[in-house]
Amino acid sequence: MSDSLTRSTDGERAREEAGAPDPRLLVREAGLAGYWGALRRRVRGGELGSLPVVVGLIVIAVVFQSLNPSFLSAGSLSDIGVYIAGTGIMATGIVFVLLLGEIDLSVGSVAGVGAAVWAVLSVTHGVADWLAVLLAIGAGLVIGALHGFFFARVGVPAFVVTLAGFLGWSGLQIWLMGEEGSITTPEGSIVEHLTGFYFSDISAAYGLALAAVLVYGGTRLADARRRSAAGLPAPPPAETLLRTALMALLAFAAAYVLNQSRGLPLALVLFLAVLVVADFVVRRTTYGRRIFAVGGNAEAARRAGVNVEAVRISVFAVAGMLAAFGGLFIASLSGGATKSLGAGNTLMNVIAAAVIGGTSLFGGRGRIWSALLGILVIQSIQQGLNLLGMASEIQFMITGAVLLAAVVIDSVSRRTQKTAGRT
Repeated sequence: MSDSLTRSTDGERAREEAGAPDPRLLVREAGLAGYWGALRRRVRGGELGSLPVVVGLIVIAVVFQSLNPSFLSAGSLSDIGVYIAGTGIMATGIVFVLLLGEIDLSVGSVAGVGAAVWAVLSVTHGVADWLAVLLAIGAGLVIGALHGFFFARVGVPAFVVTLAGFLGWSGLQIWLMGEEGSITTPEGSIVEHLTGFYFSDISAAYGLALAAVLVYGGTRLADARRRSAAGLPAPPPAETLLRTALMALLAFAAAYVLNQSRGLPLALVLFLAVLVVADFVVRRTTYGRRIFAVGGNAEAARRAGVNVEAVRISVFAVAGMLAAFGGLFIASLSGGATKSLGAGNTLMNVIAAAVIGGTSLFGGRGRIWSALLGILVIQSIQQGLNLLGMASEIQFMITGAVLLAAVVIDSVSRRTQKTAGRT
């Protein structure tokens, strides 16, 4: 795989030596008109990226705000920031699996097992709260690795393995919860604080916004310098400055809104931390490149020296771990662990969040931040419908329609790229 990256770099240098300018340089030299033209070409070629979901979020905000002025209030947006954490963390794990071109149907039951393990150990048996939390997350990791083993080593399709896991782990969850079927979250416990704690000092939200902007701007500058040093096209400083300014506008606007309510939610901080770490792993490590390679073409990746089985097992382990972690957030919101936690529409919301956010069901294409965008769409719809007093069945139908639209856009995008010779 490193050889392919080297060939790509050599190809860019060869074009320059032959006098053929790099298309990206022509775009940047043309300024805003060049970027606008490049955007139009990408859209016509099927490379939509996050554009549909961003447009969708804007439409959702406009529609629900016009129907209920409370939708964009500080309290409503703060609630959305808390509610998206658990399902969003689980969706982050599903993004890893979808990048392989596979599916995990067990995330809901694994979330339930994680919450049950924590509750039984911490509340029933008096194990230290922090240790019970770690053991619950570890249980999810082991379960995911077991799924990956049967898929990668034994050869059982992931759909079948995780469907069996969905049934089996649901039974284990019910057994762990015992006859009562529910265990209330103790007051002051770690799990209670996951969604109940807020950093009320305004400096917390603004400090996080500042840190995010500095990291984003610093990362882009470092990347530009690395590319320049390697003789590759790099974005001009003006572009980096503009992108960083837009990031600052979004970050500080979010911080301002949160401070108008109860402050910065711990749940949102943890969710963003998971996204940042996962994004770094996927985009900036050899392991992440191997995930994309396996998802794009497993046989080609194997011939390039990638341990396909190890990658698959580890990806399912990550998905299981994040499912159990997300289950603790759901337990925090619902006031405790129950034998039905993770059931209902949890699985569908998790998968829908990843797909609606832009991760392809066909593997090899997507971004970790898809989990954030997708769950924002789903939770915004649910929040808006709740404010309007709509029944839950209406929410299910609308979410299903949005999911279908996302898959249709993905399919059409792939077909358009293939026609344009971009795949």
